[in-house]
Amino acid sequence: MSRDLDGESAVEAVRREVLRLITSGELRPGQRLGSERELSTRMGVSRTTLRQALGLLEQAGAVRRVPGRGGGTFVSGGKVERDLSSVVGVPALLREQGFTAGSRVVRATIAGADEATAAALGMQPGDLVTEIVRIRFADGVPLSLEQARFPALRFPGLLEQPLGGSVYELLAERYGVRPADALERIEAVAAGEEEAAVLGVEPGVPVLAITRTTSDEQGRAFEFSQDVFRGDRTRVLVHVSGATGATHSAREQGRLVRFPEVTG
Repeated sequence: MSRDLDGESAVEAVRREVLRLITSGELRPGQRLGSERELSTRMGVSRTTLRQALGLLEQAGAVRRVPGRGGGTFVSGGKVERDLSSVVGVPALLREQGFTAGSRVVRATIAGADEATAAALGMQPGDLVTEIVRIRFADGVPLSLEQARFPALRFPGLLEQPLGGSVYELLAERYGVRPADALERIEAVAAGEEEAAVLGVEPGVPVLAITRTTSDEQGRAFEFSQDVFRGDRTRVLVHVSGATGATHSAREQGRLVRFPEVTG
């Protein structure tokens, strides 16, 4: 890019170049653009010119600028990708894609396990589980409503811990339990009135209902979760690999993905 352009022309040239990179696919949704120093050098303009161009792009919704040590400028993705090939908590998932993660604890209590929870966790109905219900936010906008249950006797004192961040990280640090495998069943359903109110969508719009059983490195199930993700903000990514002509479905890899038609 020419360095001889005047200030206004240089800002416009940078704006157009970044838009070209986005529309051509060279910059992907959620991708970090790089530091101001790297970008200004790449574009051949001053950092002041670059900041003005990024400001215009941010106003147009093409990029997002996240402050802080782990921040930067990211291509606006709109949708959060859930990669089913790895077991990772929502905060880490959002951080990796340049979103600012947030959460609000709606309810945290100890209750008796229902039949579905008991079956998933290898318990008896009525055995005590710690139930944590939270709303997850991406860039301050509701992304999901999650209801997770854990064996209460296995994780004593869990309710006394800070529950606003990643429970997976908390379990690893305090109890030495790390997620190694997860079975997820995903369905497209219509949002009920209560879910719609929490997620900020209209009742009846498509949402992703995810039922997950997570196991540790010894194969012991320690989490049974029922989550609802906004369909307009979530995209599911599945890696399917094959060897010597053989293919492996998502179900064979331990994850069942279903998208039935949503009616009504």
